[in-house]
Amino acid sequence: MTMIRNLLACMGVLLAAGCATTPSSAPSFAPSSSSAPQASEPRVAVMSAFAPELALLQAKVAGARRQTFNGVEFTTGTLEGKPVVLFLSGISMVNASMNTQLALDRFHVTHIVFTGIAGGVDPNLRIGDVVVADQWSEYLEALFAREVAPGRFVPPSHQTDVKLPNFGMIHPRPVEVRSTGHADAEKKVWFDVDPQLIAVARRAVAAVKLERCDAERQCLEHQPSVVVGGHGVSGQAFVDNAAFREYTFRTFHASVLDMESAAVAHVAYSNGVPFIAFRSLSDLAGGGEGENQIKTFFRVAADNSARVLLAFLAAWK
Repeated sequence: MTMIRNLLACMGVLLAAGCATTPSSAPSFAPSSSSAPQASEPRVAVMSAFAPELALLQAKVAGARRQTFNGVEFTTGTLEGKPVVLFLSGISMVNASMNTQLALDRFHVTHIVFTGIAGGVDPNLRIGDVVVADQWSEYLEALFAREVAPGRFVPPSHQTDVKLPNFGMIHPRPVEVRSTGHADAEKKVWFDVDPQLIAVARRAVAAVKLERCDAERQCLEHQPSVVVGGHGVSGQAFVDNAAFREYTFRTFHASVLDMESAAVAHVAYSNGVPFIAFRSLSDLAGGGEGENQIKTFFRVAADNSARVLLAFLAAWK
């Protein structure tokens, strides 16, 4: 009997300890510090794909507090007096979509702002330039067609939404979207940037001074500039191919291409949240001479994009 009583007592201790440490099924917004802001406070989501793109902004956050959900670190605080939540989307479309939705589910996000580097598509642009596109497309949302003769690729007859010119077997097509603003699914090629945010960007760029050199004194030979308007495209590929770059410019009239912005624009549209992206050219997506230049110029490009974003936040009333 004594043994049984001792066993039951031990079980009671274990059960009590287990109850004390079992997490609640409700989402926890407990931060790494005890004085974290409430998740319900309206904030602007500021995103980048990888750490160097967010570094300049992270250093300028006032009252920074950090929380981690699903392995993603979120930093809340203020930038240029605006309440923000900063985080990394991760590289590529799926990561960007997933972590944008994670932020929307965990925080009261009123607007989404993306900043980072991109490949240049428009031959009139140069490395270091910053593009604030007013439309984004998922240009690799595509059908891979059958080759019916050497070099001739034809989609199946039932694929009636294939309208854009192809690149070999790759035939772009719209993506089906469901959103808060429409009762039924719709097919979209382009996701619009919020026009009011574009208007703020147009006002802000006059005050921006872009840099030619990064902290390690890797310098551009020209003075970079900001372009507001035009098209951007995003897909699951790192592009370093001159022929595909020319095709993308010709077909989509794109200024830049990257691996996240259109995915974030898609999620923002589905949730009815205004979106804008700032992208600075780190390379020419295969259009330059010699080896791709992203390793040389990604720092100056990333910081230039962040500088435009800071000017944008300062001009936003």
